[in-house]
Amino acid sequence: MLRSLVVVLISLIVALPALGKTYKSTYPDSCTQLWPAVKDVLSNPNNYTVTSSDDAKMTADYDPKHAAHVNISGALLQRKNHVTLVPKDSGCEMQVVSNYSGWEHNDQGDFKSRVDESLAKLKNPNAPAPDKTANTTEPAKPANGR
Repeated sequence: MLRSLVVVLISLIVALPALGKTYKSTYPDSCTQLWPAVKDVLSNPNNYTVTSSDDAKMTADYDPKHAAHVNISGALLQRKNHVTLVPKDSGCEMQVVSNYSGWEHNDQGDFKSRVDESLAKLKNPNAPAPDKTANTTEPAKPANGR
């Protein structure tokens, strides 16, 4: 009985990373317009390690970089992510296969946000970047006016 349980657990540990979910996002832009944004995002060595890329097919395999996994399942479920651009009518569908999104990481969501930001910059390169360090509120003043 114990031996069977161990075999089942080991099988699950090996099989779970293969069960990545495909997330689909549709853009009004053509895939040839979206692909440079995807490549720009993947070129950031602080966030990703690209293991393979095919410009003709507009696909890439990559590993997201995480500082640390908080739990053992995060470390066990880590696997390559995959992005593919698929033409849809006049737009493009970005398909991201990502196995791990949890409370400490959201690989697919982070990737999509970065692609959206990069696409906006590529569409309007003269737009000033938002100042993320600026304090938009004034400090509170004491009630006595000093």
